[in-house]
Amino acid sequence: MSQRLRKVVFPVAGLGTRFLPATKVVAKEMLPVLDRPLIQYAVDEAVDAGADTLIFVTNRYKHAIADYFDKAYELETKLEQAGKKELLAMVQNVLPKHVRCVFVTQPEALGLGHAVLCAKPVVGNEPFGVILPDDLIWNQGPGALRQMAELAAFENSGVIAVEEVPREQTNKYGIVDATPVSERAALIKLMVEKPKPEEAPSNLAVVGRYVLPGRIFSLLESTKPGAGGEIQLTDAIDALLKQERVLAYRFQGERFDCGNKLGLVKATLHFALQDESLAAATRQFMAASQ
Repeated sequence: MSQRLRKVVFPVAGLGTRFLPATKVVAKEMLPVLDRPLIQYAVDEAVDAGADTLIFVTNRYKHAIADYFDKAYELETKLEQAGKKELLAMVQNVLPKHVRCVFVTQPEALGLGHAVLCAKPVVGNEPFGVILPDDLIWNQGPGALRQMAELAAFENSGVIAVEEVPREQTNKYGIVDATPVSERAALIKLMVEKPKPEEAPSNLAVVGRYVLPGRIFSLLESTKPGAGGEIQLTDAIDALLKQERVLAYRFQGERFDCGNKLGLVKATLHFALQDESLAAATRQFMAASQ
């Protein structure tokens, strides 16, 4: 794991049913937080971590993400002719020139573990990151994945992002049992996918960031369907624990669960308050609404 993180996988094949009917035609990863789609925040975090190859695991119907990162000839031509240089630069710079996108199709929705496994031909046998764009993590300093990648290289281990959740919500997450080794890191002893609150080993929940070794793919290939009849990434990581150390990491930053409506609203308000042109009006609106 001392190898530099070069590749990041984005499982984006989900249907986004919580945002229907909008997601009938708009990929949920393209839902905006202010003027940027969720996938842009995720990609920026991956690039911040040093990635130069972004692997999007999608389905056959979702073309919007590929279109977003592709060149928009007609739009760029019109902006250039109109002399709108700032808008042109914004459109052209959604991705640094040294970064490439690779799109892989997940033929069936068989779970997060299966989605990650679909990226094996591109990732190979090197360490890689996984970002779930639904989890938007904001930090003024280094992004969550960069923090994790640096820890993974230093400790020569896999690293999984975690945060404490109310115990009654453990059935919504993968939960870890871990022994602290530093202020923010803990050695994982056990992982359980979506346990009942009374059966959960802790309230430390896995959230949408992973740094994993390439050998996780062979474990995914032998992982049987688990919770929900799906191939769970958590189960493969639990098997990995028998072979090597994996650390749970409490990242610096604030997570917004944009997989639901309230989380998307909270994220939008948060970033509006960070925007100098919107902050005052947003505060005024929030005060008037109370």
